[in-house]
Amino acid sequence: LGLLYQEYRDKSTRQEIETRRLQDSQTDPEESSPSEETPSEAEPASTPESRAPPQISLLRNSNSRFNLWQDLPEIRSSGVLSILQPDEIKLQEAMFELVTSEASYYKSLNLLVSHFMENERLKKILHPSEAHILFSNVLDVMAVSERFLLDLEQRVEENIVISDVCDIVYQHTVSHFAVYITYVSNQTYQERAYKQLLQDKPAFRELISQLELDPKCKGLSFSSFLILPFQRITRLKLLVQNILKKVEEKSDREANALDAHKELETVVKACNEGVRKMSRTEQMISIQKKLEFKIKSVPIISHSRWLLKQGELQQMNGPKTSRTLRTKKLFREIYLFLFNDLLVICRQIPGDKYQVFDSAPRGLLRVEELEDQGQSLANVFILRLLENADDREASYMLKASSQSEMKRWMISLAPNRRTKFVSFTSRLVDCPQIQCVHPYIAQEPDELSLELADVLNILDKTDDGWIFGERLHDQERGWFPSSIGEEILNPKIRAQNLKECIRVHKSDDSQRRKLGSRTRQ
Repeated sequence: LGLLYQEYRDKSTRQEIETRRLQDSQTDPEESSPSEETPSEAEPASTPESRAPPQISLLRNSNSRFNLWQDLPEIRSSGVLSILQPDEIKLQEAMFELVTSEASYYKSLNLLVSHFMENERLKKILHPSEAHILFSNVLDVMAVSERFLLDLEQRVEENIVISDVCDIVYQHTVSHFAVYITYVSNQTYQERAYKQLLQDKPAFRELISQLELDPKCKGLSFSSFLILPFQRITRLKLLVQNILKKVEEKSDREANALDAHKELETVVKACNEGVRKMSRTEQMISIQKKLEFKIKSVPIISHSRWLLKQGELQQMNGPKTSRTLRTKKLFREIYLFLFNDLLVICRQIPGDKYQVFDSAPRGLLRVEELEDQGQSLANVFILRLLENADDREASYMLKASSQSEMKRWMISLAPNRRTKFVSFTSRLVDCPQIQCVHPYIAQEPDELSLELADVLNILDKTDDGWIFGERLHDQERGWFPSSIGEEILNPKIRAQNLKECIRVHKSDDSQRRKLGSRTRQ
């Protein structure tokens, strides 16, 4: 049997990492391997029990394992490799990966439906409403994947040299991919329902464990199948980016790739917003219930407001002349809730409540780091409210628990200030870069979840192991542990990465102007 999509995706991204490591160790990027960013193994479309996936003739032999388009017997025997330029061969590989990975993805979706969703014992255990929340519109998603794969198959079979795939991606994204937004927006409900079912229904828990042990699942969890659509729509955008980097400039294929990428980006953003919307609303309601206002009350809940960061800091007591004192009462605890448009300053009171004693619009905040003045004043910064709740300017001297916590607060409070490696108003500069070699799931609102092979500009870093970075493929910003990545040392590779990033987003002039200066909101 060929690879399930989870396996395929993992092998492909790890190959991407190894290719970039090889490039980084060389002096000339052009010396890189011709297998740059290609999948480790192409996916034979095999036939699960209840549904027959579309058959792609080049992938039909389930006993064959191909690394590359150029390794296919049909390509080898045609003599076309001696005619095509190396750049065109790389482009063929990039388009071939999009097709083969869709076949792998369809196979995994089919297994989710045939092995889990349509299991007769599971149907008896789950109430129809529970099954609906758990599986959502996965049948619609699978039907869209099948139609998409059939059109890709037809294109591949037209000629052994693939003419283009991005025109097909564009058509399907515009016409059919809205089903992904519906599925992904249900993710929060889905995760909650799954956890509740595992807890409340032993029969469900036991059956899922049994089904996961089936050799068909290859040791993969049920939850890894449920998250497939979100992973795929995100990965599809990256595969189109990879094609875009390789097509000839000012060509029809470049125009098709730009159009496809723009539409995919719209879908991915809608998916992300769908996921965030419900969790943000619930979080705001929870915070509102905990706040008691000592000052004039500020309405917290708003459809356009969300939490960026919260936590405890130490506020220095007394006038500035007392900064030289070294007493235990030099600082007292305060608690900050920072929203995308508002800062609320509180003190924690009994009953898991917070008494609000000051606030200010986020746009009227300024921060200033203090020079090192000894251990008791380490990690201290000044927070200025240009206009606080009393319509006057106010200053707070605040102490964080660590250097990374101090920098994270400073960047969240005043996102447009200059960082260690790059000014937020500058454009293409040779700041450090890092590639992700271990996936990371954000634990706090100001952190960034990372996938294998993500490449980021390093905007700032701390001595205690944290990096503030900007991901190149979507300019999202956030903090992550330095241990999850490897720095890219070759300046030519860094320049090449930035050049490719500019090209990917050149269809949107505003994005080009903002490259290197967008703030993760």
